Amino acid sequence: MVGWRVAVLCLWVSCCSAARQLEYSVLEETVRSVAVGNVSADLGLSAAALRLRNFRLLSSLREPYFGVDLASGSLVVREPADRERLCGTKAACVLTYELVLEDPLELHKMRVHVVDINDNSPVFPAGDVQLHIPEFLLPGARFTLPNALDADEGSNGVLTYTLSPSQHFRLIMGSRVDGSEYPELVLEKALDREQRATHQLLLTAKDGGQPARSGEAQVTIIVVDTNDNAPVFERTVYRAKVPETAPNGTLLLRVQASDPDEGSNGEIRYSLSNSTLVELRHYFHVHPRNGEVRVAASLGLPETLLEAYIEARDEGTFGLASTVKLLVEVTDVNDHAPEVNLLTLSSSVSEDAAPGTVIALFSLRDEDLGPNGKVFCSMSSGGPFKLKASFDNYYSLLTDGPLDREQVSEYHVLITASDGGSPPLSTRRTVTVSVADVNDNSPNFSQPQQELFVAENNDPGASLGRVFAQDPDLGENGLVFYELLDIISERQTASSLVAVESTSGAITAKISFDFEQLRGFHFQVEARDGGIPPRSAAVTVNLFVVDRNDNAPVILFPLPRNGSVPVEIVPRSARTGHLVTKVVAEDADSGSNAWLSYHIFQASDSSLFRISANMGELRTARFILPTDAVKQRVVVVVRDHGDPSLSSSVTLGILLSNFAPQVLPDFEDTWERGGHLSTQNLYLVIALASISFLFLGCLLFFVCIKVNQSPACCSQSCCRSSEELRQGRKMASNPCMTSATIDVTTVERLSQTYLYRASLGLGSDNNSLLLCGEYSAADLRNLATGVGLNLPISCIHIRNRKGDHVNVNAMVSKS
Repeated sequence: MVGWRVAVLCLWVSCCSAARQLEYSVLEETVRSVAVGNVSADLGLSAAALRLRNFRLLSSLREPYFGVDLASGSLVVREPADRERLCGTKAACVLTYELVLEDPLELHKMRVHVVDINDNSPVFPAGDVQLHIPEFLLPGARFTLPNALDADEGSNGVLTYTLSPSQHFRLIMGSRVDGSEYPELVLEKALDREQRATHQLLLTAKDGGQPARSGEAQVTIIVVDTNDNAPVFERTVYRAKVPETAPNGTLLLRVQASDPDEGSNGEIRYSLSNSTLVELRHYFHVHPRNGEVRVAASLGLPETLLEAYIEARDEGTFGLASTVKLLVEVTDVNDHAPEVNLLTLSSSVSEDAAPGTVIALFSLRDEDLGPNGKVFCSMSSGGPFKLKASFDNYYSLLTDGPLDREQVSEYHVLITASDGGSPPLSTRRTVTVSVADVNDNSPNFSQPQQELFVAENNDPGASLGRVFAQDPDLGENGLVFYELLDIISERQTASSLVAVESTSGAITAKISFDFEQLRGFHFQVEARDGGIPPRSAAVTVNLFVVDRNDNAPVILFPLPRNGSVPVEIVPRSARTGHLVTKVVAEDADSGSNAWLSYHIFQASDSSLFRISANMGELRTARFILPTDAVKQRVVVVVRDHGDPSLSSSVTLGILLSNFAPQVLPDFEDTWERGGHLSTQNLYLVIALASISFLFLGCLLFFVCIKVNQSPACCSQSCCRSSEELRQGRKMASNPCMTSATIDVTTVERLSQTYLYRASLGLGSDNNSLLLCGEYSAADLRNLATGVGLNLPISCIHIRNRKGDHVNVNAMVSKS
């Protein structure tokens, strides 16, 4: 053997004259480059001679399966050779080659025998086998099976057959005339298609190679049916329930029969059997194919049991049939709802009714039978009620707790009657229960105390507010009346201060309240309903008097003495901030109306003094200069913070001196100006001058007009009336009577400028001078001097004195 798969079986060399024939053997499928034999040696040549003599290998094959290695002279495999493809079914497979040598020319023949190996498995050409065997065949019947083929030769192609185990079949080998064998299938046991319609067998063919190869074929045996089985129903008895109102066509049930036979032998038709009573046949209809049983007519009264028979027959040549019983129970249908019959009903129930009070009595009824006619009663109200069963479906509606009309005045009790059907039917009825009112609630104020506010100086009869109480009762029980309880408050009876309107609760004032005398008081108002017996409640009303700014500040210090201006002495050596005096005032009002502030309203020298707005302390604002006047006059105004604000003033005389004089100078005369002119005074002078020039211009204008309008021969003096002339003569004849007309201009403390045109004359008693206007004492002295009356000041009588001014009338008496 050469290589792992090569065996050189034989070498024969023909030594005839010049031509030789070489033969070699090689196993099929030998791999490439395996040496089969040595050609050069077999030809008696060296390997080098092959190359020198131009050795060639000729073949008619397309593929070069073999070749000669010129280096070694060996015959080697070029391509693996498949014997079955090259030679098919031939017993011997030989490949022929020609060997050509030159110098001298030689021609040799070479034959290569391809030896078979077991490289092919047996194959069934027809593939899987299918046999149709009737189920009525007896055991011993034979069925030929196909042979398997094996492309290998010799023992590699000899086949043996086996069959998978089966209780119905076995395998034997049959012989043909030519001696060949074939497999046969023999029936060992009778077949039954209804038990097993198909049989699967495995046929195996095995060759004689080493190792052996095998092939398999699936043998399917189909058992052909015969009509040997009658239809069989799934149940022995079919039962159905159908409602009494089932319409025609209602499906009762579906009967089902089975026939294991095949084809027409197994096709079943259904019908009513002749065993069914004639009078019941029209009630039902049976579908011949699917076995559905439907209602064909009205089934009659409920609680009835109907009996029928259903037949199933196959369609074989000799049809086989079977019968089953059908029991149909006609059931009652819940087609009647319960009825609720109200027998008695109270129109209303008092809210103080005791638990268990009967409100209504009713009965229930249902025309259905059995559970469909059994009635259950329930209630839904959300109130204190309950149902109580009496007898024979009679029920009572009772109270189950206290009632309160003020919370719920009317209840809607829903009575639901349901039967035991499936689904249940129900009837609902609403019973309206009205709760009658009783006087069980007292009037109620939202708060136990109430506060009212009234501004002082109100008008009697002014509305102060109102009280309000609620009574949830109905009608007269809820009608509220108000009454003032005449209790003593602040040493006064409440009825003397306020009044309460009985129906509305409006509170009015009987008097005008003064905050400074009465700042508040309380009283009670009682609310009483109209029930029998009545119920009442009281509320305390706190009335607060609100302050108004009706009181001006009152200056407590400094105060004028005997009508003179209070005087303070300040040394000329006083420094800045020296305390001159402190103005003290009070205000009878309260709150912001009593908050006081102090201001310098007027001063001889506004730069010399300042005052604390909150404390009222008057201090020097700078050093006292030698040029400052000795007498200083300051007007301090005290103002509250009311709306509108009220004020009071005090005039202070300030003496700038290092020594206290024995007699204080008079500060009642004109203001003594200092060396400085304030801005306020400057504005006053400018305004005064402007008004004076305007007045003089107007006066000159009117005089010119009068002069132009009067005749030259007549003057104002000659146009006087005779009465005036007589009076003039009388006055002229009286040496003690004088008269004059003067213009009087006064300055009212730098606040306003007044211009007076006054006529002065002696009174009827010839001892008095009548004046009209408003003058100060100093003005009267200046006026008397101006008219040429040398009168002592004691002869001046002042009426209606208020402050430093004379109101309306002043009389100057002449002695």
